[in-house]
Amino acid sequence: MTGSITPPTPFWRGKRVLLTGHTGFKGGWLAIWLHRLGAQVTGIALPPCTEPSLYRAARIGDLVDSRYCDIRDAAALREQVVAVRPDIVLHLAAQALVRPSYAQPVETFATNIMGTAHLLDALRATPSAKVAVMVTTDKVYRNNEWPHPYRENDTLGGHDPYSNSKGCVELITSAYRNSFFHGEHAVALASARAGNVIGGGDWADDRLIPDILRAVEQSKPVVVRNPKATRPWQHVLEPLSGYLVLAQHLWEHGHAVAQGWNFGPRDEDARPVEWILDHMVQAWGDGASWQLDNDPQPHEARYLKLDISKARAHLKWEPTWSLETTLTRIVHWHRAWLQGDDMHERCVEEINSYMAAMATGA
Repeated sequence: MTGSITPPTPFWRGKRVLLTGHTGFKGGWLAIWLHRLGAQVTGIALPPCTEPSLYRAARIGDLVDSRYCDIRDAAALREQVVAVRPDIVLHLAAQALVRPSYAQPVETFATNIMGTAHLLDALRATPSAKVAVMVTTDKVYRNNEWPHPYRENDTLGGHDPYSNSKGCVELITSAYRNSFFHGEHAVALASARAGNVIGGGDWADDRLIPDILRAVEQSKPVVVRNPKATRPWQHVLEPLSGYLVLAQHLWEHGHAVAQGWNFGPRDEDARPVEWILDHMVQAWGDGASWQLDNDPQPHEARYLKLDISKARAHLKWEPTWSLETTLTRIVHWHRAWLQGDDMHERCVEEINSYMAAMATGA
């Protein structure tokens, strides 16, 4: 057994969970999973930023107490957090894309840095909160294009505004943990750094898998800007399982695990973009293809891997699905959506399959 959220654990049942970013891709999947585990979920986020969206396709608004609030508004956020009285906070709300951060750097910094500071400050006025997980990214590390994976104690950095803002979130999290969340108000506060998350229900612009699916739907070649770039690809449920396991360990062990954690795939699943493309177009069939975009592009790291040995050793967390399984499931999920299937039920089935695989180690 690899994690501690597999059935029949009652841990999440009845817990008051505040989930920011529940209208997004990762947050939407996490909202469904938390509901499946029996948690009482309140979501705080902006309205969905894409159409279609997982939030609407999977009817997530029916599962959670959904509240629209801009985390850049400190007073409004504080009022909501205090009213919710959460036991556990999972912070996923963010401007989460590299290229838009070049176009809107100030908005990216305001959302990711100050939004996180506003949330952490609101927790100072929330005695009920016992655990908080701030979700960042694999891109928080200063990327030296090393051939070996990055560990949690490697130097933070970030070339582009998005990566840099998430590196700052790590520093803010550490500052609040050391300055405020101990003694009488001991919130066990950790950060979680995930790889390149992919899965059904992602319709964001300028992301590889949505770009592939949009192109093949229209029988057009997929145009790719950096086919040699290597990333730690993982199904969306992989890091989410890590966040859930981490939150439970924080609840049970407190400050002993209140630190930064990597949740990435196995080494063999850190693949170049062209490998993803070849497998996706093959899985889709129907003449799908891809081609290189020769236009000038802003800087993006070419090689990045995460070391997950700490999560393996201390949280007993392991990746579950291979990259091949992940890509096949994405194609099946998207085809089901195109066919008009019940996507809430489809998501629950996928979560159940993942939990069963976790339980058996398959």
